[in-house]
Amino acid sequence: MDAIRERFLQGSLRRIRRVRSDETGPPPQALTETDESRLSDNGPEEMPAAKTADAMGSVATQDTGPPGSPDSKCGLALIAGTMILVVLGTTSAWLGYQALQAQRANTEREHYVQAARQTALNLTTIDYSRAEADVQRIVDGATGEFREGFSERAQPFIDTVKRAQSRSVGTVTQAGLESMKDGQAQAIVAVTVTTASVTGVEDAPKSWRMRLGMESTGDGVKVSRVEFVQ
Repeated sequence: MDAIRERFLQGSLRRIRRVRSDETGPPPQALTETDESRLSDNGPEEMPAAKTADAMGSVATQDTGPPGSPDSKCGLALIAGTMILVVLGTTSAWLGYQALQAQRANTEREHYVQAARQTALNLTTIDYSRAEADVQRIVDGATGEFREGFSERAQPFIDTVKRAQSRSVGTVTQAGLESMKDGQAQAIVAVTVTTASVTGVEDAPKSWRMRLGMESTGDGVKVSRVEFVQ
């Protein structure tokens, strides 16, 4: 009996060991140097280019949103607002430039008109007691052919005024430009002239209209031509 019990126990122990061996499986094998080098060379698995493009497209779609979505409408509104700002800025710059040009033209016109008014006064206001200074003022405000011609006749004119002992005073009643272009202008000036002599005799006022050619020079605006008109 003892011998039979001992064999039975040995057989049971062998079956238990076999079952445990099947459950645990073979022991893990150690990695070789070749396997480790393969792992280090390959590194982490890279995402294919197609998957990367799909991911970026997905992100872009999420940012802008599909057509008709609130994000898409916001993008269109931003583009439209930017275009409106650009148009407004360009229009404002153009209007500012036009306003500056108009201001410069008005300033130039005023200079010509003022010079024409002063020239008319100089030509019609002559006092025999200061005839030389009055004539020199006319010469200084003239240019071109008019300056040359008046300078030649200046002394005979002075002698005539002194001999008559006359005083003439001009008053500008109207002045304006007929044209203005490239540093030149043509003005019409209306004046009333009163002449008196040293004896106290005063002539009736006379109305004159003069067409004056004006030129812009380095010394300012000067008269280049004088013509009396009806």
